[in-house]
Amino acid sequence: MADNDNKDLGTQGKEDSLKGKANQVAGKVQEKAGQVTGNTETEAKGKARQAGGKVQEGAGHVEQKADNVLKDNNV
Repeated sequence: MADNDNKDLGTQGKEDSLKGKANQVAGKVQEKAGQVTGNTETEAKGKARQAGGKVQEGAGHVEQKADNVLKDNNV
C-alpha cells in the first residue's frame, strides 16, 4: 500500500475499478477453463475471482465518488 499513499481517491479508485474489471475477465477465463477440463476446483476459483473483481470494481467507484464529493466541497 506504500505506493498508493500519494494518490488521491479518484486516481486510486480508477485503478481499483480497472483492476477489478481485469480480475473479472481473468476469473471468467479461469471458470471456462475449469468447465472445459472438467476441473470443478478451477471453475470455482474462477467464479470466486470474478466475485472479488466485482467487489474491487465497486470499491473503486465508491472511492471515485468520495473524491468527487470532497473536491466539490473543497475539502
